[in-house]
Amino acid sequence: MDLDTLKHRLEALRGYLDIAGKEARLSELEQQIGDPTLWNDPANARKISQESARLRKVVESYKRLESDLQGLLELWPEMSALEREQMQPELEAAGRELEELYHQTLLSFPYAENAAIVTIKPGAGGTEACDWANMLYRMYTRFAERHGFTLELIDLEPGAEAGIDYAQFIVRGENAFGLISPEAGVHRLVRPSPFNAQGKRQTSFAALEVMPEVDESVDIQIAPEDLRIDVMRSQGKGGQGVNTTDSAVRVVHMPTGIIVKCQVTRSQQKNKEIAMNILRSKLFEIEYKKKQEELARLRGEARPIEWGSQIRSYVLDKQYIKDHRTGEMRHDPENVLDGDLENLIWAGLEWKAGRRETVASADEE
Repeated sequence: MDLDTLKHRLEALRGYLDIAGKEARLSELEQQIGDPTLWNDPANARKISQESARLRKVVESYKRLESDLQGLLELWPEMSALEREQMQPELEAAGRELEELYHQTLLSFPYAENAAIVTIKPGAGGTEACDWANMLYRMYTRFAERHGFTLELIDLEPGAEAGIDYAQFIVRGENAFGLISPEAGVHRLVRPSPFNAQGKRQTSFAALEVMPEVDESVDIQIAPEDLRIDVMRSQGKGGQGVNTTDSAVRVVHMPTGIIVKCQVTRSQQKNKEIAMNILRSKLFEIEYKKKQEELARLRGEARPIEWGSQIRSYVLDKQYIKDHRTGEMRHDPENVLDGDLENLIWAGLEWKAGRRETVASADEE
Protein backbone atom coordinates (compact mmCIF):
# COMPACT_ATOMS: atom_id res chain seq x y z
CA MET A 1 0.00 0.00 0.00
CA ASP A 2 1.47 3.40 -0.97
CA LEU A 3 1.53 6.57 1.12
CA ASP A 4 -0.83 8.56 -1.15
CA THR A 5 -3.51 5.86 -0.84
CA LEU A 6 -3.20 5.94 2.95
CA LYS A 7 -3.46 9.74 2.93
CA HIS A 8 -6.68 9.69 0.87
CA ARG A 9 -8.18 6.95 3.05
CA LEU A 10 -7.35 8.91 6.20
CA GLU A 11 -9.05 12.04 4.82
CA ALA A 12 -12.18 10.08 3.89
CA LEU A 13 -12.17 8.38 7.28
CA ARG A 14 -12.18 11.69 9.13
CA GLY A 15 -15.57 12.49 7.59
CA TYR A 16 -16.98 9.03 8.27
CA LEU A 17 -15.82 9.13 11.88
CA ASP A 18 -17.01 12.71 12.51
CA ILE A 19 -13.95 13.39 14.67
CA ALA A 20 -15.12 16.91 15.51
CA GLY A 21 -18.49 15.58 16.69
CA LYS A 22 -16.82 12.87 18.76
CA GLU A 23 -14.50 15.39 20.41
CA ALA A 24 -17.48 17.61 21.32
CA ARG A 25 -19.33 14.62 22.77
CA LEU A 26 -16.22 13.58 24.74
CA SER A 27 -16.07 17.06 26.28
CA GLU A 28 -19.71 16.70 27.41
CA LEU A 29 -19.08 13.25 28.87
CA GLU A 30 -15.97 14.38 30.72
CA GLN A 31 -17.99 17.11 32.42
CA GLN A 32 -20.55 14.52 33.51
CA ILE A 33 -17.82 12.16 34.74
CA GLY A 34 -16.38 15.01 36.81
CA ASP A 35 -19.69 15.44 38.63
CA PRO A 36 -19.35 13.72 42.04
CA THR A 37 -23.08 12.87 42.07
CA LEU A 38 -22.81 10.78 38.89
CA TRP A 39 -22.31 7.50 40.76
CA ASN A 40 -25.55 7.99 42.65
CA ASP A 41 -26.94 6.21 39.59
CA PRO A 42 -24.39 3.39 38.98
CA ALA A 43 -26.08 2.07 35.82
CA ASN A 44 -26.04 5.50 34.16
CA ALA A 45 -22.47 6.13 35.36
CA ARG A 46 -21.27 2.88 33.77
CA LYS A 47 -23.03 3.75 30.53
CA ILE A 48 -21.39 7.19 30.41
CA SER A 49 -17.95 5.79 31.30
CA GLN A 50 -18.19 3.11 28.60
CA GLU A 51 -19.26 5.61 25.95
CA SER A 52 -16.43 7.94 26.93
CA ALA A 53 -13.85 5.14 26.74
CA ARG A 54 -15.17 3.99 23.36
CA LEU A 55 -15.07 7.50 21.84
CA ARG A 56 -11.65 8.30 23.30
CA LYS A 57 -10.19 5.12 21.81
CA VAL A 58 -11.45 6.04 18.33
CA VAL A 59 -10.32 9.69 18.50
CA GLU A 60 -6.88 8.85 19.89
CA SER A 61 -6.33 6.08 17.33
CA TYR A 62 -7.24 8.42 14.48
CA LYS A 63 -5.03 11.26 15.73
CA ARG A 64 -2.07 8.94 16.25
CA LEU A 65 -2.41 7.62 12.70
CA GLU A 66 -2.81 11.15 11.37
CA SER A 67 0.36 12.28 13.16
CA ASP A 68 2.38 9.25 12.01
CA LEU A 69 1.34 9.65 8.38
CA GLN A 70 1.98 13.38 8.43
CA GLY A 71 5.51 12.68 9.66
CA LEU A 72 6.03 10.14 6.90
CA LEU A 73 4.74 12.55 4.26
CA GLU A 74 7.27 15.14 5.36
CA LEU A 75 10.19 12.67 5.33
CA TRP A 76 9.19 10.71 2.20
CA PRO A 77 10.79 13.05 -0.43
CA GLU A 78 14.14 12.79 1.35
CA MET A 79 14.11 8.97 1.64
CA SER A 80 16.10 6.69 -0.65
CA ALA A 81 14.45 3.85 -2.54
CA LEU A 82 15.86 1.38 0.00
CA GLU A 83 14.52 3.39 2.94
CA ARG A 84 11.08 3.57 1.31
CA GLU A 85 11.11 -0.19 0.79
CA GLN A 86 12.02 -0.71 4.43
CA MET A 87 9.00 1.41 5.44
CA GLN A 88 6.53 -0.91 3.67
CA PRO A 89 5.72 -3.04 6.79
CA GLU A 90 4.80 0.16 8.65
CA LEU A 91 2.60 1.31 5.78
CA GLU A 92 0.86 -2.06 5.69
CA ALA A 93 0.28 -1.91 9.46
CA ALA A 94 -1.14 1.61 9.13
CA GLY A 95 -3.44 0.36 6.37
CA ARG A 96 -4.77 -2.37 8.66
CA GLU A 97 -5.42 0.16 11.43
CA LEU A 98 -7.28 2.41 8.99
CA GLU A 99 -9.41 -0.58 7.95
CA GLU A 100 -10.26 -1.31 11.58
CA LEU A 101 -11.26 2.31 12.17
CA TYR A 102 -13.35 2.28 8.98
CA HIS A 103 -15.16 -0.80 10.26
CA GLN A 104 -16.02 1.15 13.40
CA THR A 105 -17.82 3.72 11.24
CA LEU A 106 -20.04 0.92 9.92
CA LEU A 107 -21.03 0.01 13.48
CA SER A 108 -22.13 3.47 14.58
CA PHE A 109 -25.88 2.89 14.25
CA PRO A 110 -28.18 2.65 17.31
CA TYR A 111 -27.85 -0.48 19.48
CA ALA A 112 -24.99 -1.92 17.39
CA GLU A 113 -23.14 -2.68 20.63
CA ASN A 114 -26.06 -4.68 22.08
CA ALA A 115 -26.47 -8.43 22.18
CA ALA A 116 -28.28 -9.92 19.17
CA ILE A 117 -31.45 -12.00 19.40
CA VAL A 118 -31.44 -14.31 16.38
CA THR A 119 -34.34 -16.41 15.14
CA ILE A 120 -34.10 -19.01 12.36
CA LYS A 121 -37.19 -20.40 10.64
CA PRO A 122 -37.24 -22.86 7.71
CA GLY A 123 -39.35 -21.98 4.70
CA ALA A 124 -41.60 -24.29 2.74
CA GLY A 125 -39.92 -27.53 1.76
CA GLY A 126 -40.29 -29.92 4.65
CA THR A 127 -37.21 -31.92 5.60
CA GLU A 128 -34.94 -30.07 3.13
CA ALA A 129 -35.80 -26.69 4.60
CA CYS A 130 -35.43 -27.95 8.17
CA ASP A 131 -31.99 -29.32 7.35
CA TRP A 132 -31.00 -25.98 5.77
CA ALA A 133 -32.20 -24.12 8.89
CA ASN A 134 -29.99 -26.40 10.97
CA MET A 135 -27.00 -25.67 8.70
CA LEU A 136 -27.56 -21.95 9.23
CA TYR A 137 -27.83 -22.47 12.99
CA ARG A 138 -24.45 -24.22 12.94
CA MET A 139 -22.97 -21.48 10.72
CA TYR A 140 -23.85 -18.70 13.15
CA THR A 141 -22.79 -20.83 16.11
CA ARG A 142 -19.36 -21.20 14.51
CA PHE A 143 -19.27 -17.48 13.67
CA ALA A 144 -19.91 -16.68 17.34
CA GLU A 145 -17.14 -19.07 18.42
CA ARG A 146 -14.66 -17.52 15.97
CA HIS A 147 -15.27 -14.08 17.52
CA GLY A 148 -15.17 -15.24 21.11
CA PHE A 149 -18.88 -14.49 21.54
CA THR A 150 -21.18 -16.48 23.80
CA LEU A 151 -24.34 -18.05 22.43
CA GLU A 152 -27.32 -18.57 24.73
CA LEU A 153 -29.89 -20.96 23.27
CA ILE A 154 -33.44 -19.87 24.08
CA ASP A 155 -35.58 -22.31 22.11
CA LEU A 156 -34.92 -25.12 19.66
CA GLU A 157 -37.59 -27.24 17.99
CA PRO A 158 -36.34 -30.26 16.02
CA GLY A 159 -37.74 -31.01 12.58
CA ALA A 160 -40.04 -33.99 12.10
CA GLU A 161 -37.36 -36.03 10.26
CA ALA A 162 -34.15 -33.99 10.33
CA GLY A 163 -32.81 -30.53 11.07
CA ILE A 164 -34.73 -27.92 13.05
CA ASP A 165 -38.15 -26.38 12.74
CA TYR A 166 -37.28 -23.30 14.80
CA ALA A 167 -34.32 -21.87 16.68
CA GLN A 168 -33.89 -18.75 18.78
CA PHE A 169 -30.71 -17.74 20.55
CA ILE A 170 -28.91 -14.69 21.93
CA VAL A 171 -25.38 -13.84 20.82
CA ARG A 172 -23.42 -11.77 23.34
CA GLY A 173 -20.16 -10.01 22.59
CA GLU A 174 -18.68 -6.73 21.38
CA ASN A 175 -20.97 -5.27 18.69
CA ALA A 176 -22.84 -8.58 18.36
CA PHE A 177 -26.04 -7.01 17.01
CA GLY A 178 -24.11 -4.67 14.74
CA LEU A 179 -22.18 -7.51 13.14
CA ILE A 180 -25.06 -9.95 12.73
CA SER A 181 -27.72 -7.40 11.71
CA PRO A 182 -26.92 -7.44 7.93
CA GLU A 183 -27.54 -11.20 7.92
CA ALA A 184 -31.28 -10.70 8.45
CA GLY A 185 -33.39 -11.91 5.53
CA VAL A 186 -34.06 -15.01 3.48
CA HIS A 187 -31.15 -17.36 2.75
CA ARG A 188 -31.45 -19.70 -0.24
CA LEU A 189 -29.73 -23.07 -0.64
CA VAL A 190 -29.29 -24.99 -3.90
CA ARG A 191 -27.72 -28.47 -3.74
CA PRO A 192 -28.14 -32.10 -4.75
CA SER A 193 -30.54 -33.39 -2.12
CA PRO A 194 -29.13 -35.82 0.47
CA PHE A 195 -32.75 -36.83 1.17
CA ASN A 196 -33.47 -37.89 -2.40
CA ALA A 197 -32.33 -41.30 -3.66
CA GLN A 198 -31.64 -39.84 -7.13
CA GLY A 199 -29.72 -36.87 -5.65
CA LYS A 200 -31.87 -34.36 -7.53
CA ARG A 201 -31.09 -30.68 -7.11
CA GLN A 202 -33.26 -29.06 -4.48
CA THR A 203 -33.83 -25.41 -3.58
CA SER A 204 -34.55 -24.60 0.07
CA PHE A 205 -35.20 -21.39 1.95
CA ALA A 206 -34.80 -20.28 5.56
CA ALA A 207 -35.40 -16.90 7.16
CA LEU A 208 -33.14 -15.20 9.66
CA GLU A 209 -34.50 -12.51 11.99
CA VAL A 210 -32.08 -10.36 14.00
CA MET A 211 -32.95 -7.75 16.62
CA PRO A 212 -31.07 -6.02 19.44
CA GLU A 213 -31.62 -7.15 22.98
CA VAL A 214 -32.91 -4.24 25.05
CA ASP A 215 -33.27 -4.08 28.81
CA GLU A 216 -35.61 -2.30 31.18
CA SER A 217 -33.77 1.00 30.65
CA VAL A 218 -35.62 1.23 27.31
CA ASP A 219 -39.13 2.50 27.92
CA ILE A 220 -41.44 -0.22 26.59
CA GLN A 221 -44.82 -0.38 28.32
CA ILE A 222 -46.21 -3.91 28.77
CA ALA A 223 -49.52 -4.10 30.64
CA PRO A 224 -49.90 -7.27 32.76
CA GLU A 225 -53.46 -7.74 31.49
CA ASP A 226 -52.09 -7.97 27.92
CA LEU A 227 -50.10 -11.09 28.77
CA ARG A 228 -50.91 -14.75 28.99
CA ILE A 229 -48.17 -16.79 30.63
CA ASP A 230 -48.22 -20.56 30.30
CA VAL A 231 -45.94 -23.01 32.10
CA MET A 232 -45.18 -26.37 30.51
CA ARG A 233 -42.79 -29.30 30.67
CA SER A 234 -39.49 -28.60 28.95
CA GLN A 235 -38.80 -30.63 25.84
CA GLY A 236 -35.58 -32.55 25.28
CA LYS A 237 -34.08 -35.39 23.28
CA GLY A 238 -33.68 -37.60 26.34
CA GLY A 239 -30.60 -38.73 28.18
CA GLN A 240 -28.79 -37.76 31.32
CA GLY A 241 -29.16 -34.19 32.56
CA VAL A 242 -32.17 -33.31 30.42
CA ASN A 243 -34.47 -30.73 31.94
CA THR A 244 -37.69 -32.62 32.71
CA THR A 245 -39.22 -30.11 35.13
CA ASP A 246 -42.25 -27.96 34.48
CA SER A 247 -40.01 -24.93 33.93
CA ALA A 248 -40.57 -23.98 30.28
CA VAL A 249 -42.43 -20.69 29.93
CA ARG A 250 -44.51 -19.37 27.04
CA VAL A 251 -45.47 -15.70 27.03
CA VAL A 252 -48.23 -14.51 24.70
CA HIS A 253 -48.65 -10.78 24.09
CA MET A 254 -52.30 -10.71 23.12
CA PRO A 255 -52.51 -7.26 21.44
CA THR A 256 -49.81 -8.18 18.91
CA GLY A 257 -50.03 -11.98 18.92
CA ILE A 258 -46.30 -12.25 19.66
CA ILE A 259 -45.39 -15.57 21.29
CA VAL A 260 -42.10 -16.13 23.10
CA LYS A 261 -41.07 -19.48 24.55
CA CYS A 262 -38.05 -20.12 26.76
CA GLN A 263 -36.83 -23.39 28.26
CA VAL A 264 -33.12 -22.64 28.50
CA THR A 265 -32.78 -23.02 32.28
CA ARG A 266 -34.26 -25.24 35.00
CA SER A 267 -35.60 -22.13 36.73
CA GLN A 268 -39.14 -21.18 35.79
CA GLN A 269 -38.53 -17.62 37.05
CA LYS A 270 -35.34 -17.23 35.02
CA ASN A 271 -37.03 -18.55 31.89
CA LYS A 272 -39.83 -16.05 32.43
CA GLU A 273 -37.34 -13.20 32.78
CA ILE A 274 -35.59 -14.18 29.55
CA ALA A 275 -38.91 -14.53 27.70
CA MET A 276 -40.05 -11.11 28.93
CA ASN A 277 -36.77 -9.54 27.81
CA ILE A 278 -37.19 -11.03 24.33
CA LEU A 279 -40.79 -9.80 24.21
CA ARG A 280 -39.62 -6.33 25.22
CA SER A 281 -37.03 -6.43 22.43
CA LYS A 282 -39.63 -7.54 19.88
CA LEU A 283 -42.01 -4.73 20.85
CA PHE A 284 -39.14 -2.25 20.76
CA GLU A 285 -38.19 -3.42 17.25
CA ILE A 286 -41.77 -2.91 16.04
CA GLU A 287 -41.89 0.64 17.41
CA TYR A 288 -38.41 1.47 16.14
CA LYS A 289 -39.29 0.37 12.60
CA LYS A 290 -42.50 2.43 12.70
CA LYS A 291 -40.54 5.54 13.69
CA GLN A 292 -37.93 4.99 10.97
CA GLU A 293 -40.62 4.53 8.32
CA GLU A 294 -42.43 7.66 9.48
CA LEU A 295 -39.21 9.71 9.38
CA ALA A 296 -38.50 8.45 5.87
CA ARG A 297 -42.04 9.40 4.81
CA LEU A 298 -41.74 12.89 6.28
CA ARG A 299 -38.40 13.40 4.53
CA GLY A 300 -39.93 12.21 1.27
CA GLU A 301 -37.39 9.44 0.88
CA ALA A 302 -37.93 6.86 -1.83
CA ARG A 303 -38.11 3.28 -0.66
CA PRO A 304 -35.45 0.99 -2.18
CA ILE A 305 -36.64 -1.25 -4.98
CA GLU A 306 -35.93 -4.79 -3.85
CA TRP A 307 -36.76 -8.05 -5.58
CA GLY A 308 -37.83 -9.77 -2.41
CA SER A 309 -36.17 -10.34 0.90
CA GLN A 310 -33.79 -13.02 -0.39
CA ILE A 311 -30.33 -11.75 0.48
CA ARG A 312 -28.00 -14.59 -0.42
CA SER A 313 -27.78 -17.82 -2.41
CA TYR A 314 -25.60 -20.77 -1.45
CA VAL A 315 -25.13 -22.93 -4.56
CA LEU A 316 -23.16 -25.89 -3.29
CA ASP A 317 -22.81 -28.05 -6.40
CA LYS A 318 -21.31 -25.10 -8.29
CA GLN A 319 -19.19 -24.03 -5.33
CA TYR A 320 -20.25 -20.43 -4.95
CA ILE A 321 -22.13 -18.13 -2.62
CA LYS A 322 -23.52 -14.82 -3.82
CA ASP A 323 -24.94 -11.92 -1.83
CA HIS A 324 -27.68 -10.34 -3.94
CA ARG A 325 -27.47 -6.92 -2.28
CA THR A 326 -23.74 -6.31 -2.55
CA GLY A 327 -22.61 -8.63 -5.33
CA GLU A 328 -20.04 -10.15 -2.96
CA MET A 329 -19.05 -13.64 -4.10
CA ARG A 330 -17.34 -16.54 -2.36
CA HIS A 331 -16.14 -19.78 -3.93
CA ASP A 332 -15.44 -21.65 -0.69
CA PRO A 333 -18.91 -22.52 0.65
CA GLU A 334 -17.49 -25.03 3.13
CA ASN A 335 -15.61 -22.19 4.91
CA VAL A 336 -18.60 -19.87 4.86
CA LEU A 337 -20.85 -22.56 6.32
CA ASP A 338 -18.19 -23.06 8.98
CA GLY A 339 -18.69 -19.45 10.13
CA ASP A 340 -16.18 -17.55 7.97
CA LEU A 341 -18.53 -14.64 7.20
CA GLU A 342 -16.39 -11.55 7.73
CA ASN A 343 -16.19 -10.16 4.19
CA LEU A 344 -19.90 -10.87 3.57
CA ILE A 345 -20.83 -9.07 6.79
CA TRP A 346 -18.65 -6.00 6.16
CA ALA A 347 -20.04 -5.72 2.64
CA GLY A 348 -23.56 -6.00 4.06
CA LEU A 349 -22.81 -3.26 6.59
CA GLU A 350 -21.51 -1.02 3.79
CA TRP A 351 -24.76 -1.65 1.93
CA LYS A 352 -26.77 -0.76 5.05
CA ALA A 353 -24.76 2.46 5.45
CA GLY A 354 -25.46 3.46 1.84
CA ARG A 355 -21.81 3.12 0.80
CA ARG A 356 -22.40 0.22 -1.57
CA GLU A 357 -25.10 0.11 -4.21
CA THR A 358 -27.56 -2.74 -4.51
CA VAL A 359 -26.56 -5.10 -7.31
CA ALA A 360 -29.44 -5.37 -9.77
CA SER A 361 -28.55 -8.61 -11.49
CA ALA A 362 -30.46 -11.78 -12.19
CA ASP A 363 -29.77 -14.83 -10.07
CA GLU A 364 -27.55 -17.34 -11.85
CA GLU A 365 -29.69 -20.26 -10.80
